[in-house]
Amino acid sequence: MISIVVHGGAWDITPNLVAAHKTGVQHALKAGWSVLSSGGRAVEAVEAAVKIMEDDITFDAGRGSFLNLAGHVELDASMMDGKTMKAGAVASVQNIKNPIVAARKIMEDSEHVLLVGMGATRFAREHKVQTCDQDDLVIARELERWRENHGKKVSVHHTFAGRKARHMGTVGAVALDKYGNLVAGTSTGGTPNKYPGRVGDTPLIGCGTYADNSVGAVSCSGWGESLIKMVMAKTVVNLMEQFDCDAEKAAREAIKLLEKKVKGYGGVIALNKHGAVGIAYNTSKMARAWMNSHMKSPSVAV
Repeated sequence: MISIVVHGGAWDITPNLVAAHKTGVQHALKAGWSVLSSGGRAVEAVEAAVKIMEDDITFDAGRGSFLNLAGHVELDASMMDGKTMKAGAVASVQNIKNPIVAARKIMEDSEHVLLVGMGATRFAREHKVQTCDQDDLVIARELERWRENHGKKVSVHHTFAGRKARHMGTVGAVALDKYGNLVAGTSTGGTPNKYPGRVGDTPLIGCGTYADNSVGAVSCSGWGESLIKMVMAKTVVNLMEQFDCDAEKAAREAIKLLEKKVKGYGGVIALNKHGAVGIAYNTSKMARAWMNSHMKSPSVAV
């Protein structure tokens, strides 16, 4: 059963943004499903889906991401192949249009897993990954948000106060192709007004992204610091294995542990090795969409 699930972030999506989030994840799902349904590989489907959301200013990934304390966009992304267990990631990059493409290149064409900053940008240029000027990633909405917050102390704890996780929109996708291979990918611009160089869970393999063909694959969103402490993506996969590949139960139990152990907030999407979907979150909303070869039409929800 070929299958794909995408997310556009777990946070307090306000009513005026619900439609844009639904449309955004629907477009991403369509791009990924088009790859899978035509016989393409999971890695291609995940890249296609995540790229759509990186280019959509609705989400906190790629163009339109939040600005950090210094007024710059810093992007993180990762990808993992469940067949080979290879992974690639970039962190704190400022000049890469689609970080998920760079993450895939690192996974497939290097001996490394994680490259950061200018080293990641250098690698991208050497491997013909599209780079850009910093200004190409900045939009008026986020510049205005930065000006309003400039000089204020905006802590991550405040951003995730209670269940209303504000201003998020990390994106991700997990796919299973006709060859039985699982791939997961995640991309983000991080938290608004973050300290320069801050890195969350997204580019850390096992925290924001994980894939293992023998069990399942996961992409996470939410309060990065808490997800790191829980090694969240790997925790979901471990629970999936414990629960006889029940992706839904594993996702729910992982979110319970996140809240219980570190008072964390976020969401996860997962596929087991058979293509069954698991989704759970403890924020007020999470944008997501999924499709498999047993379904007549896709499911889209916020």
